[in-house]
Amino acid sequence: MIGAQWGDEGKGKITDLLSRSADVVVRSQGGVNAGHTVVVAEQTFKLHLIPSGILYPKTECIIGSGTVIDPQVLIEEIEQLKALGVTVDNLNISQTAHVTMPYHRKIDQASEESRGEYKIGTTGRGIGPT
Repeated sequence: MIGAQWGDEGKGKITDLLSRSADVVVRSQGGVNAGHTVVVAEQTFKLHLIPSGILYPKTECIIGSGTVIDPQVLIEEIEQLKALGVTVDNLNISQTAHVTMPYHRKIDQASEESRGEYKIGTTGRGIGPT
């Protein structure tokens, strides 16, 4: 699902509803600056990189080539899901997905800081430089 504007548009809720009956769910773009909270059977899941289809074991989930992956955040998210009893065996990552390295975050933060009063409001997570 592609949003029409910045901010919370309910994409996570709609994607979760569609994921329940989908064969495949793809995260095609964006990075860790985005995310959504999904509640299933009174259990709360906070997702930033992994598609919400991961909550449904028969749904294949793909982190696509247009997505910016922060390995540290991805590993933390996988561990959190496992701790909540969610399998990630149905998670696939495109070999051409972008990978944020620690220096990308530093470049992002330094660039934003150098703008002074003309900052653009990045999250400082390195997505732009990646």
